[in-house]
Amino acid sequence: MLRWTRAWTLPYRGIGPSSSSFSRLPIAPSSSQGGTEPSWLRFLRLGPPSPRPLTSPAGSDPCPTLDPPVRPVPLSYKLLDGEAASPPLVFLHGLFGSKANFNSIAKALAQQTGRRVLTVDARNHGESPHSPDMSYEAMSKDLQDLLPQLGLVPCVLIGHSMGGRTAMLLALQRPELVERLIAVDISPVETTSSSNFPNYVAAMRAVDMANEASLSSARKLADERLRSVIQSASMRQFLLTNLVEVDGRFVWRLNLDALAQHLDKILDFPARQETYSGPTLFLRGGNSQFLPLSHYPEIRRLFPRAQMQTVPNASHWVHSDRPQDFMAAVQGFLA
Repeated sequence: MLRWTRAWTLPYRGIGPSSSSFSRLPIAPSSSQGGTEPSWLRFLRLGPPSPRPLTSPAGSDPCPTLDPPVRPVPLSYKLLDGEAASPPLVFLHGLFGSKANFNSIAKALAQQTGRRVLTVDARNHGESPHSPDMSYEAMSKDLQDLLPQLGLVPCVLIGHSMGGRTAMLLALQRPELVERLIAVDISPVETTSSSNFPNYVAAMRAVDMANEASLSSARKLADERLRSVIQSASMRQFLLTNLVEVDGRFVWRLNLDALAQHLDKILDFPARQETYSGPTLFLRGGNSQFLPLSHYPEIRRLFPRAQMQTVPNASHWVHSDRPQDFMAAVQGFLA
């Protein structure tokens, strides 16, 4: 049964969507977890499950060299209802983000296009479960599991930054699931040199909020601690949206341990030989350094039908800085 919700916008102009409001839209049930305690919260209370013991058949090598199979986790999501005749739009957020980052834009595009629109929390982000595996292979597997379950294939995958790389890998691995692809200000080429993300993770892990009495005081303390590393007030406020209270303790909703362990992989892209021949748009911010011209040959190798488009006066967070231009680019690519 559909329920109704009012559109809302993120309060921080520099990172979240703009302050424009949109009309009401019906949405489907917002999570695969029903009314139970969110998996990420259960993880914080109880810790990770005990690993299964590895066994080997008689006579086999007791120390296998192959990586264990990637196991999907049940992602938290919000689905806006629409016509089933057109491929749905699926939004994937970037590092440190959540499905709420696309809230206003998802509602606007659902209204303007009449399509179903899905926003998803990546593993170790938002309300999705925590997992020690933060590889792109794992994030792709999560979507390979979720999208067919929801009847949302083939779809239009729209991913920003980390979400863009997840979308690229899914399109390369399972092209039959992706009708077309939009990667926002990211490429399949390593971006370590242009990223401050490792410093952000280290600064967040260093904040001690054990003695704080309220969420507001914990956020004030965290903001003060982060200021020495992160000069941008809007970026700090964006990160602080991940600060939550659990059983009287103030913690980061992000799985910072997993992010720190896998950050080098998140800032790179898995080596691939296959190609995705579907329509593809790489949408870059005019003021961003994440998608330079030097990356175009590798983009063309993996995505031979790729188009390049620049949104002027936009930073890495294209959809937040220039939401109307972003939506116009998406709709132009769908036409």
